[in-house]
Amino acid sequence: MTPNRLITIAIHTPRKAAPLKQLLERENIYAELNNVNLGAPAASPGVRIRIRESDLPLALRIIENIEIFDIPDDAESEKPQKGEILLPTDFSDHAHNALRLAFAIAAEFGMSVKLLYAYVAPTPIAGMQLADTPDSELADIQSAQVLEEESKKMMKEYSARIRQEIKTGEIPAATFSSEITEGIPEEAILDYARAHSPKLIVMGTRGADKKEAELIGSVTAEVLDSCRTPAFTVPENVSAESLMHINKVAFLCNLDEEDMIALDALYRLFAHLNLSVCLIHVPGHRDRLYSKNRIDVARDTLLDYCRAQFPRFSFEMRTLSLDSLIEDFKAIMQEATPFNLIAVPNKKRNVFVRVFNPSIAHKILFRADIPMMVIPV
Repeated sequence: MTPNRLITIAIHTPRKAAPLKQLLERENIYAELNNVNLGAPAASPGVRIRIRESDLPLALRIIENIEIFDIPDDAESEKPQKGEILLPTDFSDHAHNALRLAFAIAAEFGMSVKLLYAYVAPTPIAGMQLADTPDSELADIQSAQVLEEESKKMMKEYSARIRQEIKTGEIPAATFSSEITEGIPEEAILDYARAHSPKLIVMGTRGADKKEAELIGSVTAEVLDSCRTPAFTVPENVSAESLMHINKVAFLCNLDEEDMIALDALYRLFAHLNLSVCLIHVPGHRDRLYSKNRIDVARDTLLDYCRAQFPRFSFEMRTLSLDSLIEDFKAIMQEATPFNLIAVPNKKRNVFVRVFNPSIAHKILFRADIPMMVIPV
C-alpha cells in the first residue's frame, strides 16, 4: 500500500458526488473529484471520488454507514429500524461501557439507539417565593439556560466521540439520535419509556464495591423497580466484548406463569445463541405453606416446559433457601463455570411494596458484578 496514492472509492453523478466529497472532508479525509471520461469531460457520465489509499478503511466505514455521519444529532434516520434502544447517559466511563453493549445489540438486530441525558435545573423553594426578588428569579432562569446550553454542548461532543469510534471500528455501527431534557434522571427515563416504548433500556452501573455507598437514590435501581420495559444493566468492570459472548445465564424464577413469559422474551432476544440456563428457584414466604412434593412437581413442570418450548437452550434447576437467599445466590455465582448474565422477571408492584420491600432485582443489583437483564412481566 502506498499511503498517499489516490484511489477511486466511488463513481457518482455530479449531484451525488459533491455531497459525498464534503462529508469525507468533514471527517478529515482528503477527497477530490475527477471526471470519468477525461478526454471529453463535458460528456462524462459520472464523477470519480478519489481518496488516499491509507484512508480507505475509514472512508468505507463512513460510506457504509452514511446515515450515521450525514444527519444532525437530534434527527431521526430515514432508514427503517426494528426498534429503539434507550441509553441513558451521564457521559461517564461506566455509561460509555454500557453504550458499547447498546450499539452492539443495535447493530446485531437492526435497531437504533436513543441517547438520553437529563439535567436538574435550579427550582425556587415554594415557601420563599414571596421574599424572592426579581433579580433572584432572573438568576434562576439564567442558571437554567446555562445548564441547558452546557448539556447540549456535552451531548454534541459525545456524539462526535461516538461517530469517531464508529469510524475507527471501536464500536459497531448503528444509527443513533439524542435527546436532552430537564428533570430528575430516573423520572426522565421512565417518562421517555412510557411515551416511546423502546424495545430495551441499557444502563451502566458501578462495581459492587461502589454500589453499596449509592444504595439510596440509585437511578438504575429506581428504573428497574418501576419500568415496564426490559432493562439491561452493565457493571463498569465488565467489557462489552464479553457480553457479546454470553453462554451461561442465571434465571431467577418463582415457579409461576410469569416465569414463562420472561423466558420467552429472553429466548427471542438471544435468538442467535445456544445458552445454558440455570433456573434458580427463589422461594417466597408463601412457599412455607406448600408441601415439598408440591414444590418439586412445580419445579419439574417448569423444567419440562422449558426444554420443550425453548429447544435451543439447555436447562438445569437450582433452589435457594428462603432464610439465606443472598448467601446461597453468591455461592452459586462463585461456582467454577462463571455466569455471563443474570435474568430476572420483574412483576408490577405498587409503590408501598417497592419502598418497603425492594425487588430481588434491586437487591442483586447492589451485590453482583455480573450484567443483569430485568424483564417486566
